[in-house]
Amino acid sequence: QVQLVESGGGLVRPGESLRLSCVASGVIFSNYAMTWYRQAPGKQRELVATISSLGRTDYQDSVKGRFTISRDNAKNTVHLQMNSLELEDTAVYYCNAYYRTNYWGQGTQVTVSS
Repeated sequence: QVQLVESGGGLVRPGESLRLSCVASGVIFSNYAMTWYRQAPGKQRELVATISSLGRTDYQDSVKGRFTISRDNAKNTVHLQMNSLELEDTAVYYCNAYYRTNYWGQGTQVTVSS
């Protein structure tokens, strides 16, 4: 059974940092492209950052220079380091794994508030 479990969300002030983690089980992790999405209230889910099975990364323009995605294949884990958080980053963040099939985690809430 495939599971993606996110952690690391929380309540922070603008300018602060958070590090999200997503641990995968039930998959050959190194085969999968891993992506973080987010969904704010009343908005559509959007791609935040992605890392391919070979380690190539790509980011949504609004987070470039602030967020960093990385993966640790030995630990079946993908991280999202989020620095200089802004009010607009408030959302539920979801981990996605893709290799022929999509898998989703349950999400972790990130709230940026002054």
